Amino acid sequence: MKTIKQCAVIGAGLAGLSCASALQQAGLAVTVFEKSRGPAGRMSTRRGQDWQCDHGAQYFTARDPVFRAEVARWQEAGVADCWTPRLQVFGDGGQRETQSSVERFVGVPRMTAPAHFLAQSLNMTQQTTITAFRHDAEGWQLQSAEHGWLAPRFDVLALALPAPQAAPLLAGHAPDLAALAAATTMRASWALMLQFPAPLSLPFDAAFINEGPLRWVARDSSKPGRSGIETWLLHATADWSQAHLEQRAEEVATVLLKAFADLGAPAPQHWTAHRWRYADTASPLDQSCAWVPNAGLGLCGDWLAGGKVEGAWCSGRDLAAQIVSAA
Repeated sequence: MKTIKQCAVIGAGLAGLSCASALQQAGLAVTVFEKSRGPAGRMSTRRGQDWQCDHGAQYFTARDPVFRAEVARWQEAGVADCWTPRLQVFGDGGQRETQSSVERFVGVPRMTAPAHFLAQSLNMTQQTTITAFRHDAEGWQLQSAEHGWLAPRFDVLALALPAPQAAPLLAGHAPDLAALAAATTMRASWALMLQFPAPLSLPFDAAFINEGPLRWVARDSSKPGRSGIETWLLHATADWSQAHLEQRAEEVATVLLKAFADLGAPAPQHWTAHRWRYADTASPLDQSCAWVPNAGLGLCGDWLAGGKVEGAWCSGRDLAAQIVSAA
């Protein structure tokens, strides 16, 4: 493979941003392509009139020492902080409070903040959906749904996408990577964001639910740095979400609101639904990333490195290290 100078990262979730940041710090030129209007991926926050709600990743841990140092940098910059909710567990014959020693972090003033912090120093091309790429003597060329074939050429492509989106792009270019992505099962999740005119008098700020259609509920307003009216987030289980993936939002909301009412909650003033098709991975792969140096193609994402926010960041960092070692 020729000398690596120009790199393209497809996807501006935390894995892609971590990869791009590390590549740039190593002195390589990087362009990040993102189909949405901004970065963050599943570290997303929905905003409305006088309310906001994290409707993707709810918090993250930092067990890896390198990632913990990165989180400390985010805290110093004011874009992350610890969250210590009153936590309960429902199901399995009852309910109980849990005094977990786990440090839980969130973005401040919303979950998207760390992603925006990383993205501010990167060359980002947003609202550009990569649908194909091809290779010739000048390098890799990308095609987007919005703009057709793009002029720049790249020595390396790093795909930081959900496995089902990466697999068809890789077919015909890197069979082993395509097979790895195609063999990975990602699961859906319905999210329901609820707005209330006043704080609820529930005895918890977050809860794990071990029975019924819900798996997690959280008082988003209890997270540090939040503003606006009382807002809660409901996440359905992967199995229930997958079974009801194509249902109308109104039908989904009816079931999830009933389950929340069973926990003692009143009806919300307003609700908003979001369907995540690729919320998590049934069995995240233990390998942190995948890299084919002869092709100049790599994979990273939260479906690798054990999953979750921390896994996504570590996956991107590890892919960047392999690319840099080949440069």
